[in-house]
Amino acid sequence: MENTEQTLFAKRFRGFFPVVIDVETAGFNKDTDALLEIAASILKMDDDGVLSIDHTLHFHVAPFEGANIEQAAIEFNGIEPFSALRGAVPEEEAIKEICKAVRKAQKAAGCQRSVVVAHNAAFDHGFLNAAIERCKIKRTPFHPFVSFDTTSLAGLALGQTVLAKACRAAGIEFDNKQAHSALYDTERTAELFCLIVNRWQQLGGWPLPEQADTAEQETKTSE
Repeated sequence: MENTEQTLFAKRFRGFFPVVIDVETAGFNKDTDALLEIAASILKMDDDGVLSIDHTLHFHVAPFEGANIEQAAIEFNGIEPFSALRGAVPEEEAIKEICKAVRKAQKAAGCQRSVVVAHNAAFDHGFLNAAIERCKIKRTPFHPFVSFDTTSLAGLALGQTVLAKACRAAGIEFDNKQAHSALYDTERTAELFCLIVNRWQQLGGWPLPEQADTAEQETKTSE
């Protein structure tokens, strides 16, 4: 079972391992504004090529030294950056733990590189890359610029680009009161991504016809 799962995963995204990421921040500038919360959903694929969430990592993050805090941003997300009640960890600890877990899952899936999946991916990917650079992590599993954006995917598949509306259109429950929590948004985004990928397969969009024919021929040859 393990070898089949790895082969399917590696083939499905050209050797890329999708990891769903969401961040909450103290502004829009990835280089100067604090990363306050981050979550990463690790995905798995069964023997039928069906994608689902395996587990999610989640960290409240202490602002890095000298980080800018935009008041409007923290009023919007409701985070108190320096509250002890947050249980925040240093940025380096959070990023290293995520990279470690992603690297392990990527290897187990037989993939060569991980790619960020996010809603409006440029924002989350940018903050993740900036944090990786600040933490001087040399062996990052993440591709530096390739990403899968569920905004575009949902627009194509569901006619909606707002996360809450896309989830509801897909039949995924979405609670606006829990939104703008990195943990909640990551898991809803992961559910949405998996649903779109799985539905595309159910509708016959994957595997591609020539790949399906090859797989069928290989099966007949081995019998």
